[in-house]
Amino acid sequence: MNLKSYTVTELYIYPVKSLAGIPVETALAQEMGFENDRRWMLIDNENQFITQRNHPVLTQFFPKINESSIEISYLDKKHEFSISESSDIPIFSKVWDDETTVFEVNGTTSKWFSEILGFGCKLVKIGDRIHTSTQLNKSLNVSLADGYPYLLMGSKSFDFLNEKLKKKITIQRFRPNIVIRTTVAHEEDSLTLFQIGAVKFQNAKPCSRCIMINNNPENGIVYKEPLRSLSKYRKVDNLVFFGTNLICLNEGEINVGDSLVF
Repeated sequence: MNLKSYTVTELYIYPVKSLAGIPVETALAQEMGFENDRRWMLIDNENQFITQRNHPVLTQFFPKINESSIEISYLDKKHEFSISESSDIPIFSKVWDDETTVFEVNGTTSKWFSEILGFGCKLVKIGDRIHTSTQLNKSLNVSLADGYPYLLMGSKSFDFLNEKLKKKITIQRFRPNIVIRTTVAHEEDSLTLFQIGAVKFQNAKPCSRCIMINNNPENGIVYKEPLRSLSKYRKVDNLVFFGTNLICLNEGEINVGDSLVF
C-alpha cells in the first residue's frame, strides 16, 4: 500500500484541441476524458487535425465555457457556439493513427477560425474515436487528445525542472489535466491504481513529450526550452518523458483539494 499523501492542487480542461486551457475547481471525469475536454478540434481542408506543433498561434485562442456555449477569444475578437451544436454530416479524420469520425460545428464558426488563421479550416466536434493501448492491451473510448484521456503531473517534477531553467516557465506548458502535490520528482510515474473522490484511475504510461512544450502559452513564441533541459535527464530510447497518462475506470466528479486514495 502507498502510504504517501497526495492532494489535487490544480485541474484543467482544454475544450478545443491545442487551444488554451481552462483552470477549474471541479471536473466531471468520464471514460473519454473530463466533460468538455478536447471534444472539439480544428481540421484543415484535407481533414487533417491542426495543432500547435505547426501553428503556435493557437495558444492565443482562449476558450470560456458558459452554461450551454463556448466562447473563444483571440485578441479583440470573440466568437461563440453552442456546446450541443454540430452538423449531421460525418467527416472522416484521424488523430495520429486513430480513425476518427467528427462533425462540423457550423460554417460560421469555421469561417471565423479560417479568417484569423489565414487558411481554410473547420471546427469539428467528436463523434467516435477508439484508441488501442498496447500498454494496457485494450481499446479505449478517447477524446481528441493525442493518445490518452488524462495527463497527471506532480508538483515536484515541475519544480525540479524549473530549478534547471534560467527563465522559469509555467505549468501550462505541459497541458496537464490533474496536478498533484508531490515531494519527489517524477514519483507520479510509479503510481498504479488510485482513487480521487469517487473516481478510480489507472496509470497507463509516462507521457512522451514533443516540441509543443517549447511553445510559450503567454505569447505563442517557440523557444528551445524546456525540451532541451528535459532531454538531458528524462530521455529514454530517444523519447523525453514528463507527466504520466491515465485512464478512468468509472464516471464521477473530482475537485481541487481531493486526496488520492490507494
